[in-house]
Amino acid sequence: MVREVERRGIPGLLALLLILALMFLTSGRLIESAAANDPRSVVLFALVFGALAFSLRGLFVVNPNEARVLTLFGRYAGTVKSPGLWWTNPFMSGARISLRVRNFETGKLKVNDSNSNPIEIAAVVVWRVVDTADALFEVNDYENYVQVQSESALRTLASSYPYDAHTPGQEALSTHTVEVSKGLLGQIQERLGKAGVQVTEARISHLAYAPEIASAMLQRQQASAVIAARQKIVEGAVGMVEMALQQLSSKQIVQLDDERKAAMVSNLLVVLCADRATQPVINTGTLYQ
Repeated sequence: MVREVERRGIPGLLALLLILALMFLTSGRLIESAAANDPRSVVLFALVFGALAFSLRGLFVVNPNEARVLTLFGRYAGTVKSPGLWWTNPFMSGARISLRVRNFETGKLKVNDSNSNPIEIAAVVVWRVVDTADALFEVNDYENYVQVQSESALRTLASSYPYDAHTPGQEALSTHTVEVSKGLLGQIQERLGKAGVQVTEARISHLAYAPEIASAMLQRQQASAVIAARQKIVEGAVGMVEMALQQLSSKQIVQLDDERKAAMVSNLLVVLCADRATQPVINTGTLYQ
């Protein structure tokens, strides 16, 4: 494996001024040799002038949050990360790599959750290159590698969680977004570590049932919501009936036998649990008629 080695080039401005000064002196000697009709000196100074001109190829600029990976005849020679104008061996070739934070959104993937329900899911991944040697030499195209491996990790994650939690404490894609995001971040980072990439954030940006089962699942969710609401209503109604009976008994407002208590409980539950307004009825008879 090729390990990143940070390298500092020769200050480019100093090298540029020196090369230009030598080219100026060489051109002067070349003109003098041509005037003196000295072919050997003309050839010599012409070669020197050409070599100096070729050495200008060694100048390169490194922008902020950018790196230049240098190779010499196919061999890794180091990475320049310091911004500025630099000069190095003109026979070296350099590849630019951005160190800025980048992000992309995966396409909407159709996968099955842990309950084998088809769902659509997409994610946003925020990443940056931290090891230029790994990014350039360990994988063929690190940008495409990031996208493919992120989608693969997202598919694996989606198949390990249910869309909705059906039991208390169960982690689900739709309810435990923090836990799911941490799991997604870990899986993507594990895959992208060999490419010299650091993932700073990964979160789900789209989550829905597949169109072919969306209607059925919506009815299921609505039924679950109705059941949960009815449970709350019944719990509250029972508590209110219990409180009413206790206060009637403790304050000795009226003494009810078991049959009348049962009738009162039934009437109160009907009133409290009904899904529409009740019509009051005034009893003008006796207690038992």
